[in-house]
Amino acid sequence: MLKYLFKRILLFIPTLLAISLLTFFISINAPGDPVEVMLNRADGSGESQSQKSARDKDYAELRHKMGFDKPLFYCSLTDETVSDTLYKISKIKHRTTLKRLSNKYGNWENVSLYYKNIQEMESILHSFETSFENENDCDIKGKILIVQTAVNELYNQFEEEKINTIIAQLRSYDLSIKCDDSIGGGPCVTIDIASLEKKFQKLVSEKNSYTKYIPVIHWYGFNNQYHRWITNFLTGDFGISYQDKREVSSVVYAALGRTLGISLLSLVLAYLIAIPLGIHSAVKKGTQGEKTITTTLFLLYSLPNFWIATMLVVFLCGGDYLSWFPTPGSAPIPDDSPFWYKLTEGAYRLILPLFCWTYGSLAFISRQMRGGILSSITQDYIQTARAKGLDENQVIRKHALKNSLLPVITLFATIFPLAISGSFVIENIFNIPGMGKLSLEALYARDYPVIFTVMMFTAILTMAGNLIGDLLYALVDP
Repeated sequence: MLKYLFKRILLFIPTLLAISLLTFFISINAPGDPVEVMLNRADGSGESQSQKSARDKDYAELRHKMGFDKPLFYCSLTDETVSDTLYKISKIKHRTTLKRLSNKYGNWENVSLYYKNIQEMESILHSFETSFENENDCDIKGKILIVQTAVNELYNQFEEEKINTIIAQLRSYDLSIKCDDSIGGGPCVTIDIASLEKKFQKLVSEKNSYTKYIPVIHWYGFNNQYHRWITNFLTGDFGISYQDKREVSSVVYAALGRTLGISLLSLVLAYLIAIPLGIHSAVKKGTQGEKTITTTLFLLYSLPNFWIATMLVVFLCGGDYLSWFPTPGSAPIPDDSPFWYKLTEGAYRLILPLFCWTYGSLAFISRQMRGGILSSITQDYIQTARAKGLDENQVIRKHALKNSLLPVITLFATIFPLAISGSFVIENIFNIPGMGKLSLEALYARDYPVIFTVMMFTAILTMAGNLIGDLLYALVDP
């Protein structure tokens, strides 16, 4: 048994590794810039030099804190056009443009010189803005704003025709501001468009189409984003929620406790009810009682749980009809209430959601149990047990039941992961702040740290369910 368990765990580890890699690479390719989302700021166009400096400083600090200033993985397989330090460029849009330029022209050195020239122009323009921010000359300020917009557009362009168009526009502007244009005198600054144009023409003229076909492996070691992410995950640090800036661990654990409690209770109830019903249906096959049970279970199974939940809320939770149960979203139970009041009131509030969570699986589990019993009682060893004079209950309980549990165990391996994912519909209808409701809200808000943490937990629990199912198989397999 221990040897079997050890083999299953050995399979568990590489599967978990593969799932973590998949989750990580989906997360880094999710739309949007997570640093900008955390800062809750726009792209910063039209801001003053002091505002830009403060924003860039905040961006760099938060990017470092979140670990995004590291390479993605332990190593990378690219071509010669891609720099091994591209990850150091802070802005995602800038990295994307530079990567496309490198791939198109095959010369990272020239791409880097061109990019630095754009940065220098941007810095000079912001210096212009600082020098004249207290002036009343709208012409000067308007000129600076127009040129800033054109220069910022260069960060997003990688097509030769569009870049040449922007450079031509910049050439058409008067980009020199004399000292006497500023009240009381100001700096004499001129933006050198010729230098930018020269560097871009050099990039185009020295195009190398062959470097993109030369593979290159870069090794970064353990100081990378994936290593940091998986290490933090294994130690319980799941990052910061984009939505409310709380730690994801506190958000997820609070919801997980509620969902696990209801889901596991539902699972236990489903098996405690469905297994005896399945045995009864097999033993009493063809009787009126068996037909009634089967019809009732399949009737419940055919009704969607969201419809049943809605009907129960409408007709049993106040309003124009019965008020047997509290309305979803009612005031929470006070913390200073006696223990027995908390227990009874909590159980009372769980009756309807627990019913909606459980009834759908009763028909399926009971039919599997019924089929297993009917298959077992036709076997030779059952006939032998009967021939020895054993009571029918003993035959079913001691001989047929063990074999019949195998398909039910298979169901357990598939039902168990639902204990964490919860029910999106049920939790939202009954306003239960569990994993299902949390996941739905995170999807609406694009709260990716929460989404991918739930994804990892669900994957782990799925593997755990399969592992437990395999172990139970080994225990009950005669």
